[in-house]
Formats: sequence, C-alpha cells, structure tokens
Amino acid sequence: MPEAKIGVIGGSGLYKMIEGLEDIEEVELDTPFGEPSDAITTGTLEGRRIAFLPRHGRGHCLSPTEIPARANIYALKSLGVEWLISVSAVGSLREEIEPLHIVIPHQLIDRTKSRVNSFFDGGIVVHAGFAEPFCPVLRRILTEEAEGVEAEVHKSGVCVVIEGPLFSTEAESRLYRSWGADLVGMTTLPEAKLAREAEMCYATIACVTDYDCWRDEVVTTEMVKANLERCVEMAKEMIRTACARLPESRECGCATALEGAIITGREYITPQVREKFALLIGKYVL
Repeated sequence: MPEAKIGVIGGSGLYKMIEGLEDIEEVELDTPFGEPSDAITTGTLEGRRIAFLPRHGRGHCLSPTEIPARANIYALKSLGVEWLISVSAVGSLREEIEPLHIVIPHQLIDRTKSRVNSFFDGGIVVHAGFAEPFCPVLRRILTEEAEGVEAEVHKSGVCVVIEGPLFSTEAESRLYRSWGADLVGMTTLPEAKLAREAEMCYATIACVTDYDCWRDEVVTTEMVKANLERCVEMAKEMIRTACARLPESRECGCATALEGAIITGREYITPQVREKFALLIGKYVL
C-alpha cells in the first residue's frame, strides 16, 4: 500500500489533485468506519509524498452531513499521513473579510448536530485536548506561503461550522457575528476533531466565496461557485509551496494528542476494542 506523510482534503471546487503530481497511484480503502468519500490519489509533489481525497467525492455527490468523516481521516491515517491540509469554502461574517479573500482560521465554534464527532464510539473513553483546534506549526507555514499568492490573506479567524446543507438564516448569521465569529462554513467539523484524535497536524485554507446573509445579500450557488473557482487556484499554489517546507519530524502537541487522554482503565479495554482502534491507540495501549 502506498504511503504519504502529507494529506490534502479538497472541499467544494477542489475535486482533483494539484497539477504537477508525479508517480500517481490511486488506492481504494475500506475502514472500520466504512468507505471514504472517494478513492485516494497518492503521488509526489515538490519531492514529498502526498495523499489527496475529495471531501464530497468527485462530482460533489455528498452533502456536508453525508461526508464519511471518520472513514476519511482513518483512511489517510492508515497511509501514514501526519500533516493534513484542508480546503474549505466559507462565507464571511465581517466587512473586511471580502469574497475572494483567504483565511487561515485559528478557532472553531461547533453548531453541527447530526454528525458523529469521535472515533471512540464504544468500549473506550478518550478526552483529547481541543482548545487549539488547528496545528500552530501548519497554520504558520500556510500563512507564510499565502504571501506568495495573489490573494488578500487573513492570518486568523473564528469559524462557526453549521450543519447545512442550507445556508444560515439572517437571524443566525447576525447571532454568529455577535459571538465574535468571522466565518461560517459546513465541513471543518467533525474533521478537525477526528484529525486531533488521529494525532494529525491539521489546518484549513478557508476560501471566502460570499458575505453571509447578515449583509442583506442573497447568497446563491452560482455566486459561490464562481468565486470558489478563483480561490481554489490560489489555495492549490499555497499547498504546492507549503509541502516543501513541512518538517520531516513533528514537535508540536498534535503528535501526542492521545497521551494521557485515554480515561478507560487498561484492564477494561477488551481485545476487540484494542483491535478496532489499534491504528489510533496502539502505541498507548499495549
């Protein structure tokens, strides 16, 4: 099976791997949590092995709630992915964050309600830290690489993640603004939580496609798609240059997120549970 330390999850508008990928191999995986959104494409980019997965599937067949997030993260983990870059379309909740801008968010607010947000669904309890939902090292590298593309880049932002697939009501949009949120999206969660449980370094390139409806602006699919095409090209260039800069070894807390997080007594963890979660907890539960 191919291996890759760097993973890319493409959101709306990014369904195919970045141009210039060499030694391409496509792999179809099954996981204890079902099949991923699509086959995973692996290859070499800027001298580094990369695994690419379209979040909604090729052809955009999966709605935000239907995305098999656990299977996606698990499959990438099984290929050896340690650095995971997400690309996501978002709406802006701030006047100064304009459509076609790019944001590297630093915080999240979870407003999803119909999604499983943990791998550990029975027989074991794990409480991993999530105060900083994005890897600071990966965020810094992406922010620095953003300076090389023709885009207005915001180095931080609070993103509220809604269930979807419908956009927000005006009342909701204004509520999120009152909370201090800067962006609204539909897919960064539970992805970020699962990446933390998988001890991956995770960060998002948020592509701003519109002002949310707080600004008395009607958000249409056509508007989102047109702006997204331009943003995705900038995001792809950021990924290309960032890949060459990612360290071979990790010293951030993401790499040991489950250390001390497993609450269940080892004597109560059954052989079946140990086997199911071996990829995630094997180095802590012998």
